[in-house]
Amino acid sequence: MDLVTPDVGLLFWTTLSFLVLLFLLRKFAWKPILKSVNDREQSIEDALAAAENAKKEMENLTADNERILKEARAERETMLKEARELKTKMISDAKDEAKDAADKMIAQAQAAIENEKKGAMAELKNQVAALSVDIAEKVVKTELADKDKQLKLVENMLGDAKLN
Repeated sequence: MDLVTPDVGLLFWTTLSFLVLLFLLRKFAWKPILKSVNDREQSIEDALAAAENAKKEMENLTADNERILKEARAERETMLKEARELKTKMISDAKDEAKDAADKMIAQAQAAIENEKKGAMAELKNQVAALSVDIAEKVVKTELADKDKQLKLVENMLGDAKLN
């Protein structure tokens, strides 16, 4: 049982050792330990604040990215719309120009055809007139070759002619 019951001297020296150790720890180790704990606490708080700031900044960047993306999409749609309108206008202008050119070509072709037709008609009239004159000359020669026929022709013509 001596081992279980402490002696008064043992209690005294244990208490004295504990008090001396407590004094030494308080004098030399307590302040540095508290300082390091406070520094650690402060660094943790700073890290949490920095993380919170980074989170807010990321939210702002995400919102800015979304806004920029929406603006880019709207600008792309505007550009596509303008390109479609320009394409439609260019096609319409090209069709109008082609139609105008075709109308001019048709008008020129019709004028050329009309001129050719008039020329052909004039040439045909000239040939018909020349042919008629040739035929009339031959007919008159054959009719007038004989004196009796000439006199008879003159009498017929005089009979056909009426005097006013």
